[in-house]
Amino acid sequence: MSEEIKNEATEAAEEKVKKKPAEKKEDKKLKNELEKAQKSLEEKTKEFDELNDRYMRMIAEYDNYRKRTAKEKESIYTDAYFDALSSILPIIDNVERAAAYKESDKVAEGIGLILKSFNEVLEKMSVTSYGEPGDAFDPNIHDAMMHVEREDLGENVIADVFQKGYKKDDRVLRHAMVTVAN
Repeated sequence: MSEEIKNEATEAAEEKVKKKPAEKKEDKKLKNELEKAQKSLEEKTKEFDELNDRYMRMIAEYDNYRKRTAKEKESIYTDAYFDALSSILPIIDNVERAAAYKESDKVAEGIGLILKSFNEVLEKMSVTSYGEPGDAFDPNIHDAMMHVEREDLGENVIADVFQKGYKKDDRVLRHAMVTVAN
């Protein structure tokens, strides 16, 4: 593209020179103008090439950044999933051990240990349970399954829990299913 512009400028200047061969002063003037135009064109072409090179490098850098962050996102998800599953595997081992016992006392003891280890895993993952009898009812984190009249409990107090709720930090993983008094 810059070659075409250069050729057009050169041809235009040469035509002006051809039209007035007798006028030497004007010839010199036109030659000077032609040289200035050519120098200016060369400078602009060089500047364009530099800017184009910077632009192409910036596009390549952005494309590499986009690919790298997408790969990192995928890796983070996979690692977190793997860590969560790895922390649950010891609980499965304990369930298998408890199932191997025939005595009911040993099975009950094994289930107690399983529950304890499961709660430890949840604690490490910053997951807390909620929804105990006597707690205040909050419709944002509790699902009321029933309503009962009980004089020993105040108004909007949890009387019974069908299923505990779980939260990770402030985000609810599962709502608690409860019976609400009064």
